[in-house]
Amino acid sequence: MTPPACILWDWDNTLVDGWAAIQHGLNATFAEFGMPAWDRQTVLANVRGSLRDTFPGMFGAEWERARDVFYTAVRSCHLEVLNPMPGAAEAIAAAGALGPQGVVSNKQGPLLRAEAAHLGWAGHFAALVGAGDASADKPAAAPLLMALESCGIQPGPAVWYIGDTILDMDAARAAGCTAVLLGHAPHDGGVAAARPDLVFDDGHALAAELQHLARAGVGEGD
Repeated sequence: MTPPACILWDWDNTLVDGWAAIQHGLNATFAEFGMPAWDRQTVLANVRGSLRDTFPGMFGAEWERARDVFYTAVRSCHLEVLNPMPGAAEAIAAAGALGPQGVVSNKQGPLLRAEAAHLGWAGHFAALVGAGDASADKPAAAPLLMALESCGIQPGPAVWYIGDTILDMDAARAAGCTAVLLGHAPHDGGVAAARPDLVFDDGHALAAELQHLARAGVGEGD
């Protein structure tokens, strides 16, 4: 396997588990609008696109009021409930030996950057691109291209975009990058539906491969 020249990461359910805050924000919003609450499994099965792409369809003309309720609720707790995914810290450290890194998320940019700073991870990334930062959000190529510009890297197969959903794999392909699936996308149709170029069972397996590639040396296949 040829080492990547650059790694871009998805954030939620790839590097961190922040679902408790997302669930809290959604349910606070649903309560405001007289809608039924979602449990964690429903949140995992349904949350993919960015807020600006999904809330207009969910809340119609009042989507901006819904947005404000959601973000107020999320900001009240998101740092307290945030946890790294298993193997994430080790994978980030190993990736740093291979080239620049960035994050491209459909989480609002300020929330993303606050979470990275809270975990002490911000210094690992040349770019932290969230929803609303680029002209369009994932699965469009725009946020990945923005991140790569900050990394000083041209898009292409030497760039890995690592995520956990079909939307992430579509974004990687839109930007001309290698689509790397972390986990088996159980809430998203499975590996066959995601059609990744590479797949790793979990963060520990990914970290081990990145460590192996770093030891082998950039530019040396195995």
